Amino acid sequence: MRKPGIAVAVAMLLAATGAVAQADDFPSRPVQLMVAYPAGGSTDVGARVVASLAEKILGKPMVVVNKAGAGGQVGWTDMARQRPDGYFIGYVNLPATNTVVLDPERKAIFGIDAFVPIINQVLDPGLVWVRADSPYKTLKDLVDAAKKAPNTIRTATTGILSDDHLAILMLEEAAPGAVFRIVHLEGGAAQLKEIMGGHVDVAFDNVGSVAPRVRSGELRGLAVMDPQRSKFVPDVPTTKEAGYASVISNSTRGIAAPKGTPQPVLKKLEAALRKAMEDPEHVQKMEAAGLALKIMVGEEYARYYRETHAQAKKYTEWAKNRPHK
Repeated sequence: MRKPGIAVAVAMLLAATGAVAQADDFPSRPVQLMVAYPAGGSTDVGARVVASLAEKILGKPMVVVNKAGAGGQVGWTDMARQRPDGYFIGYVNLPATNTVVLDPERKAIFGIDAFVPIINQVLDPGLVWVRADSPYKTLKDLVDAAKKAPNTIRTATTGILSDDHLAILMLEEAAPGAVFRIVHLEGGAAQLKEIMGGHVDVAFDNVGSVAPRVRSGELRGLAVMDPQRSKFVPDVPTTKEAGYASVISNSTRGIAAPKGTPQPVLKKLEAALRKAMEDPEHVQKMEAAGLALKIMVGEEYARYYRETHAQAKKYTEWAKNRPHK
């Protein structure tokens, strides 16, 4: 009789051999790159830039697929259900992905460990912005108005418990008495439409979503939610300069795969995506779009992924305890 230990070892060897063979053949068909937000937003812009370069490296098309809805939950639910073979990968937007998992009312069918982080592309600081003709010319103007008439200033997020939603809560905490009337929208493109149409008064989003429009004067940036000014909107002061040093917010956008994707396939994807992100064309186009690169792979990205999830627990509680949702 064959000893169990030998049988297990043989099975493991065969599995490893199969995974390597699968990686050698990968990809043999197009790879789908899912974005959990609508076309036209900053995540979508970055995805299309990197996909156009990565597909040349992989030798097969990399197709960007937008699966928007419920603040990203629709797309991440779909990704969690996909076969873990490398042919369906997608963006995870932290902390939005984290808060979807942590919010019991969302009833997410996936946990944060449903995805394996491959590579981070962008770290995008938060930005408070308005139309160019808005009566709010500074962050102080906005906060004073929110104190004078609480829960009346229509303030847009890019989704429930997104980093932008949490940033509003941070500002309310830092400026007691200021209360914003929060309007949850689906992504940056929807924010721009509603702001320009006069249906909302102010947006909390990220620098990368509107930097060119702020520089052109079409929109007015009130504050960058970072300790340092952004090179993409250098004339916009920081929340620290405005007296709200604790209001620091950003969004990272990285690419992950469903749990169980073979390690050799993950490594092949990581190598191709990293090469694409380091390509001068990618760097130039991301700079032009106002998207700050922050490439993280391996343990660095995995650690950031875990740490962000731990921090998001606190933010989720803030949102749940707010009297005005």
